[in-house]
Amino acid sequence: MASTARRPSRVAKLPPRERILDAAEELFQSEGIRRVGVQAIAEKAETTKMAIYRHFETKDALVAEWLRIVAADYQAAFDRVEAEHPGRPGEQILGVARFIAEGLPTISHRGCPFINSLAELPDRSHPARQVIEQHKARQTRRMVGLCTEARLHDPEQAAAEITFALEGAQVSTQNGSIDRTGDRLMKIVEGIVDRRRSPVDASRTATD
Repeated sequence: MASTARRPSRVAKLPPRERILDAAEELFQSEGIRRVGVQAIAEKAETTKMAIYRHFETKDALVAEWLRIVAADYQAAFDRVEAEHPGRPGEQILGVARFIAEGLPTISHRGCPFINSLAELPDRSHPARQVIEQHKARQTRRMVGLCTEARLHDPEQAAAEITFALEGAQVSTQNGSIDRTGDRLMKIVEGIVDRRRSPVDASRTATD
């Protein structure tokens, strides 16, 4: 899932490590991981290759750290919706979907960093690939947990359906195959939540 939460744009006063990460993010997103060399990152960050290697042992380590930051944005989104809707897991699920829906315009221009990176990193032993897989597993556990707390029928299946919708919306936005993906995504997730509520919970919601 793609994030709209961004770190501050690179400015000259940023510490060297942050300047490097900011430059790497911009280049990886716009040109791809494989096409971007360490020298290009150094020039963008207004530093040297030697300085980059002082902070990151290899380019692969830099890629992994960038994706670790992106993954943290997603986890922060889960944290925010839990704080905004305490004790209301159904609203938290919709909050996560809204976070993704609101980030789709960015994906239409640059693509999902996870999807783009997976396409460039077929080797599952690559450290950045491992970051993505660990993030996806953690994300799935959190969504299953929300579906369980919301008392949705077969929470694992409900979480899978919601995840398919969230990730499908990102791919469809990236390739331009579907219009109004944000609105459609919200309707789909709302439909999954409503359809999988227990009869007791559904009737309670209708009378609230």
